[in-house]
Amino acid sequence: MNSPIKVMIADDQMMVRQGFTVLLDTQPDIQVVGQAVDGADAVAKVAELAPDVVLMDIRMPGMGGIEATGLITGAPEATAKVLVLTTFDLDEYVYEALRAGASGFLLKDASADQLAEAVRVIAAGEALLSPNITKRLITEFSRLGAPRAPSRARIDALTERETEVLSLIAQGLSNAEISAHLVVAEQTVKTHVSRVLVKLGLRDRTQAAVFAYETGLVRPTGY
Repeated sequence: MNSPIKVMIADDQMMVRQGFTVLLDTQPDIQVVGQAVDGADAVAKVAELAPDVVLMDIRMPGMGGIEATGLITGAPEATAKVLVLTTFDLDEYVYEALRAGASGFLLKDASADQLAEAVRVIAAGEALLSPNITKRLITEFSRLGAPRAPSRARIDALTERETEVLSLIAQGLSNAEISAHLVVAEQTVKTHVSRVLVKLGLRDRTQAAVFAYETGLVRPTGY
């Protein structure tokens, strides 16, 4: 049997922390290993507890969730993935959280099943961007105009097919959908995705999508 997914919950409200703990601890493959009361506490406890996934509130007193996410995912030996939780369905939070290194974004009114599945998706290294989140992310990049990344040089390390796969990831396609689009085996797509992440030094598909938009490889249309 595989080891359970270790989760830490960072939220300034005790009832929220306890509620999420109760919901997740009912899952046989998930174990809540700790709680944090703010961003600084989260950063310290991630170093101590080494969780696989951190459920991170956006708005907390002192150090907020976005700053804490950047410190956690930017650490040299970073392994924890961050799933941002918020009651505020606002563009700026989606965008800034993803740019800081979050692997996904979920509203706090999600059901217990949605929360547990989100943890599994994030732990597996997949992207957690619902269609409406993707649409708002694209809208934000469109509003900002020119690409913000300093250079496209890293893209030059990719083969033509890998660049194509990166573009399709940024458009929100799953491995199965990319497989159908390119008429190749899904395992081949998985190999391409892995190579893209390694060559670009990215943690997961979500960060790959952000990278593709920021470098201008994919440009928003229709917004």
